[in-house]
Amino acid sequence: MMKNNNGIIELDSIDAYNALYGLETLHPLVAVIDLKKAANVVNHVKMHYGIYALYLKQGVNCTLKYGRRNYDYQEGSIVSFAPGQLIGYDSDVDEIKPDVLGVLFHPDLIYGTSLGKKIDNYTFFSYEQNEALHLSLQERCIIIDCFYKIRQELEHPIDKHSRELLCVNIELLLEYCMRFYDRQFITREKINNDILQQFEQELNNYFKNDTILRNGFPTVRYFAEKCCLSPGYFGDLVKKETGKTAQEYIQNKIINISKERIIGSNQNISEIAYTLGFQYPQHFSRLFKRQVGCTPLEYRQQYDLN
Repeated sequence: MMKNNNGIIELDSIDAYNALYGLETLHPLVAVIDLKKAANVVNHVKMHYGIYALYLKQGVNCTLKYGRRNYDYQEGSIVSFAPGQLIGYDSDVDEIKPDVLGVLFHPDLIYGTSLGKKIDNYTFFSYEQNEALHLSLQERCIIIDCFYKIRQELEHPIDKHSRELLCVNIELLLEYCMRFYDRQFITREKINNDILQQFEQELNNYFKNDTILRNGFPTVRYFAEKCCLSPGYFGDLVKKETGKTAQEYIQNKIINISKERIIGSNQNISEIAYTLGFQYPQHFSRLFKRQVGCTPLEYRQQYDLN
């Protein structure tokens, strides 16, 4: 376990995590942890993750912070972290071991595997505050069963099948989390609709005032922050509700606005491109042709002929 100059613990290996909590290391690249069995009580720390981690919290005596904001991490909920994330941990009750189960795995485990090829699909690793996965009792039992299967494999002597079986079982766990997140998006439909309305309003405002002149081409991150969501969660929400990615949604708005300006103004195509946030007019023309089937100039000429 190493601390950097800012007092942040560098969790760059499974052994570093186990050493921090006083847990046994059964495998150098994977661990199933139960913090109630930890030898060390760890409170009020910041950890920089170099490994993947997924936690199921069963008690309510600790708070996680992502950046400066509290995580939505209550009883019966799951949060997950990916390498590169900085996480703060605070216990509400000192000297009490948190009732937390979890699976941790090092990126080296999954390189060249089916899980390695799919890991970017599990976008919940980038979710932030107010975005935890809240489980029903039945869902919690399924997750715990997945933990148990991974633990069983860790207790088996390492052989030529170990890596593949560990990856398969971790992938199964992550697929269940994807299913349960999809269910949560549905059960939060009213909240999601409110967010979509806010997204649409923010999009309209972006092009009505001078925001686009200051910030340039609109990004998913900008609107996610306006909705107080992480880009990953925001993007998944938009995709679930509209069938389009947030980037596609933004591009459709830009195309609709550009059509109005192409037909309803005397601006040349380069001027329109700049007012829409494009640094280079050819990028606008390329997007327009891909979306509409013709260039902006051809679109204007078709209108002029009618």
